[in-house]
Amino acid sequence: MDAQQQLQRLLAGNGESEVVEFKEAKNNYDFDKLGRYFSALCNEANLKGLPSAWLVFGVNDHQQVVGTRFRETSKQLQSLKKEVADKVSQRLTFIEIHTVQHSSGRVLLFEIPAAPQGLPVGWEGHYYGRDGESLGPLSLEEIERIRRQNRLQDWSAGLCPGACLADLSEEAIALARREFATKHPKLAAELADWTDEIFLNKAKVTIQGQITRTAILLLGKPEAAHWLNPASPTLSWILKDRDGFERDYQHFSCPLLVSADEVYRKIRNLKYRYMSESSLFPEEVDQYDPFIIREALNNAIAHQDYELGGKVSVVEFEDGRLCFSNPGDFIPGSVEQVIQADAPETRYRNRFLTDAMVNLNMIDTIGSGIRKMFLIQKNRFFPLPEYQLERHRVQVTITGRVLDMSYARKLAELPNLSLEDILLLDRVQKRKPLTDSQSLHLKAQGLIEGRKPNFHISAQVARHSDDLAQYIRNRGIDDTHYKRLICELIQKSGSAKRIDIDKLLVDKLPEVLDRQQKANKIKNLLQALKIQGVIEVKGKLWQMSKS
Repeated sequence: MDAQQQLQRLLAGNGESEVVEFKEAKNNYDFDKLGRYFSALCNEANLKGLPSAWLVFGVNDHQQVVGTRFRETSKQLQSLKKEVADKVSQRLTFIEIHTVQHSSGRVLLFEIPAAPQGLPVGWEGHYYGRDGESLGPLSLEEIERIRRQNRLQDWSAGLCPGACLADLSEEAIALARREFATKHPKLAAELADWTDEIFLNKAKVTIQGQITRTAILLLGKPEAAHWLNPASPTLSWILKDRDGFERDYQHFSCPLLVSADEVYRKIRNLKYRYMSESSLFPEEVDQYDPFIIREALNNAIAHQDYELGGKVSVVEFEDGRLCFSNPGDFIPGSVEQVIQADAPETRYRNRFLTDAMVNLNMIDTIGSGIRKMFLIQKNRFFPLPEYQLERHRVQVTITGRVLDMSYARKLAELPNLSLEDILLLDRVQKRKPLTDSQSLHLKAQGLIEGRKPNFHISAQVARHSDDLAQYIRNRGIDDTHYKRLICELIQKSGSAKRIDIDKLLVDKLPEVLDRQQKANKIKNLLQALKIQGVIEVKGKLWQMSKS
């Protein structure tokens, strides 16, 4: 059905409902309200078992086309997809935005996906729903109804009829026994007397001797992977150079208990030498902390959505980055929520698999793994882990080097700073935007200064970090100094072209300014001196004023 036919179908319906909303939006529409409708329509489509819902602009309450001028260019409409994803849990966005040129005016059809199974969709952390035509908070009963959807089935606990112990790797079972003994030292003596069948039941890898998908994933022979079709039990390691070109790669299949160690050994964990004379810092460390590598990799295995048919990828960049990615939505919703809660997650996509991985010493369910990764990076003075939560995909990037020796490292060692504040300061370090409330919060503590978007470390933090030189380079020097330099250049040369003045000042201006901002700054300095009667311009030459 094309967009024109879809519009006719919606107009011929019974008016607005929980999954259809008409808005005139003749010229514009409030972005926050649009987001609340997105959340509500996602959730209502899920509750009604529909694949999508519709928000229609350019149609009034009487279902008459009146036309809309909302975001008239294709580029503006496409940018709306990212703007919405940035504020929606799971980073969901429109399936498509359809434009229909109706005889009575332009109509926009926003095709909105249903919330994923078991995951209500929020707008800026709040869940919305519909009560008839009214927009309001999603009720607790509806939230729980959506969340219960994931409790009804656990893919990882599914049985593989026809599979048997012969499909499992003897090497993997032996390793599993050793790891089980490490995890459960009190059972080590008994373990020696258990048959493989008893051991696998005790480790919760099989169910009453029956082979589960978890058993094939973790312990299965490579040729037994067919029992998991169409799921792909694959770990891919890829090495890329600084320009992003592939230099090497290797793929690993079942048994993932063994393959995870093989991927770990492929990663070139080089030594990183700190470029600092301070005795506060070690001379050198491994680029990547072993706990972080294993935690990120095993989390990707444990929480992958295997029904999507994708694979776990580990991409190693020669510039000191590791990227781990896996198919599946990030169930907690946001990394910030995980860090703030610092408690076990109440819901798991693959409960049976995660329980087995705990018993085999691959992961821990105390719920602090992600927070611990952040603290390790902070204590090493490296950038914090960076999560990208896209639709049906999670990626975490670990940087194995100091990004800004004069800022992030020094800032991270301040004992009075909370991890939540360091998260925000890490954004400043990476030149990422802050919301108004975030910047006000940091400014209130004297941690940053400058104007949006060019925030930089404040003098207070710079003194703590013992690096005032970098602070001065960021903040810049008083305008009087720049004016004096301009005048000295003109006096020595008799006159100066704008290009000569640019060459003099461009490297002396604050580093947080981009090229255009520096050019504007120099222009303003020249105009100020001209207005003050200090210099004048003749043709293309600046010279000292004769008046």
